Amino acid sequence: MSNKTQNNYHGPVALKNVASFMAMTYRLIERPPHLPGFGVCHAPSGYGKTYASIYAQNKTRAIRVEVGDSWTRRSFLRAVMHEFGETIKERAPIADMATRVIAALGDDTSRPLIVDEADKLVDKGMIEIVREIQEKSGAPVILIGEEKLPAKLLTVERMHNRVLDWFPAQPCDLDDVRELARAFVPKVKIADDLLDAIRAQSGGRARRIVVNLAHAAELARNTSSASLDLNAWGGERFFTGEPPKPRQIELYANKSVRAA
Repeated sequence: MSNKTQNNYHGPVALKNVASFMAMTYRLIERPPHLPGFGVCHAPSGYGKTYASIYAQNKTRAIRVEVGDSWTRRSFLRAVMHEFGETIKERAPIADMATRVIAALGDDTSRPLIVDEADKLVDKGMIEIVREIQEKSGAPVILIGEEKLPAKLLTVERMHNRVLDWFPAQPCDLDDVRELARAFVPKVKIADDLLDAIRAQSGGRARRIVVNLAHAAELARNTSSASLDLNAWGGERFFTGEPPKPRQIELYANKSVRAA
């Protein structure tokens, strides 16, 4: 997970998922030519998949695109070429566009193609064009998606047996939370009991953990505290991602009518 905040911390946070994503990336880059060229990273939202992929992009000069809801095959191919710094004519034939992408990736097969939100390509029946690009270029391709992405790929016969490495991103553990706290709240010493409570209440999701750490920093600032533990947290609410429960609006309205 990367960070650039008012705390003047710059760069990625060394979470375990970042290290595992990099290991998968290098395994694909360094694989023998006869091995499959796809890697798949999957997990629920908030596990830090995107941040891990951005770190890998910076380290390996990978081409990275994030699939949009409205994308077509043409949109996808144009986005890849845009990352190469090239443009494609609006009405260029899809076959010609694919040929240009294959040639660009094939020029340096140590540069992976990272496709975030790859579930959308499978849902729209567009994943075959990614398979064609990988096979003809020889470049490694990493697909990133939600937890059901592997199951979706199993429905595409020519895809699932071309995956060399499946990487299920893991929820943050206490060590990861400590790293996030050091990065995002460096001026506050947060005790392990509070960090572990934040981890549990956040479901191990890095995005939620960061929100809770921001609240911890605010609490420390408001109380002029240099350190916090679970006891100091007191009755503060944890951010869990759950929406508030519905209010009994009609009950309130009926009471006001009777009072009138």
